[in-house]
Amino acid sequence: MRRAPVALLAVTAAVLAALCPGTSRRDPAHRAIGGRGGSWLELGSGPGLEGFARAVVPREFVLPADHGPHFEYQTEWWYYTGNLAAADGRRFGFQLTFFRRGLSPGAPPDGPSLASNQVYFAHFAITDVAARRHEGTERFSRGAGGLAGARAEPFAVWVEDWRADSPTTGRCAAPAGGCDGRLVHLAARDAQARLALDLDLAATKPLVAHGDRGLSAKSDEPGNASYYVGYTRMSARGRLGTPAATTGSNDRGELEVAGEAWFDHEWSTSALGPGAVGWDWFSLQLDDGREVMLFQIRRGDGSVEPASGGTLVEPDGRTRRLRHDDVRIDVVRRWTSPETGARYPSLWRLRVPSAGLDLVVEPWLEAQEMRTSFVYWEGAVRVADASRPGAPPRLPPVAGSGYVELTGYRSPMRGIF
Repeated sequence: MRRAPVALLAVTAAVLAALCPGTSRRDPAHRAIGGRGGSWLELGSGPGLEGFARAVVPREFVLPADHGPHFEYQTEWWYYTGNLAAADGRRFGFQLTFFRRGLSPGAPPDGPSLASNQVYFAHFAITDVAARRHEGTERFSRGAGGLAGARAEPFAVWVEDWRADSPTTGRCAAPAGGCDGRLVHLAARDAQARLALDLDLAATKPLVAHGDRGLSAKSDEPGNASYYVGYTRMSARGRLGTPAATTGSNDRGELEVAGEAWFDHEWSTSALGPGAVGWDWFSLQLDDGREVMLFQIRRGDGSVEPASGGTLVEPDGRTRRLRHDDVRIDVVRRWTSPETGARYPSLWRLRVPSAGLDLVVEPWLEAQEMRTSFVYWEGAVRVADASRPGAPPRLPPVAGSGYVELTGYRSPMRGIF
């Protein structure tokens, strides 16, 4: 969920206390506030900012330490998405995101106690393009007793048995450097939703520091920013399972798949600026070897926060910061959710003239709404070149795939994030 303008759901200590020892809520009824079955997740104002650090100036990033948790900051997330294909050409998108929220500054207590000042969330979803089906679910737990947590070396973040972790032997050692998050295994399974994911990821480009050397501003208020790094292109190979993915699957109902993934890691103590209602975020992997990350924070009056922008990553890993004036994003089509009534953009014309990019971005499936504890849209998209539809073979049109996140369309995010 995640990304340049994202902060974590404001979860109160009351929610933490409601989690019984050794358990966490994962009922699909919790996909929406007051969802089917009458279950509710109560949201409150969350802890104050007193005592937490703020992201104010650029800093040096040190791996593997900075892939681990930053308990001096209130909010943190580790975000994986990707586009995959089976051998028969069937396409899938996936999202596996882990969130940490500090209820007070500092690390949780050591030892076996279930007492903790940390709450962890995870969102898991798979889009089955051929079946025209998107399924999503969530879990949350306290950061204690091994139920949920994060560490730097070797890298790992988990909520129960949903995990992202680096290998602990062999490839973890230099020069492969898997401990720093470049090599990651993702595993998540939900029996009720009939979803499964088991992937090995390997970064094929260097770590990218977004914004001003990793400092990603959300408004002109000092400290209203995050530290934002990630791998914009990772090879992905493994297995997945969905309710409809049966043909060609193994005895566990899982398909062999391969493709490419994207990883973001952000930490901050901040909130949306005055007047902001939500954000649109794009992560695009182009077939010419470039990647584009763009975000725009939307205000209630229809304008866009000037701090919005993004990053262009060249095939060799060099990066260029994109500012708000470098980018034009036009909505061409909209889609209304039959479940929530939220009306989302569902087709975009995206232009970066200085990079020669004129792109059409379209969801593989419009119905990729996440009805978790708060409602947002997160889905797999395809990319086409709007400027050269008839380009000859020696100048192939730019194409690609990616993910888009849309928040604040059902209700404003201010006060929640």
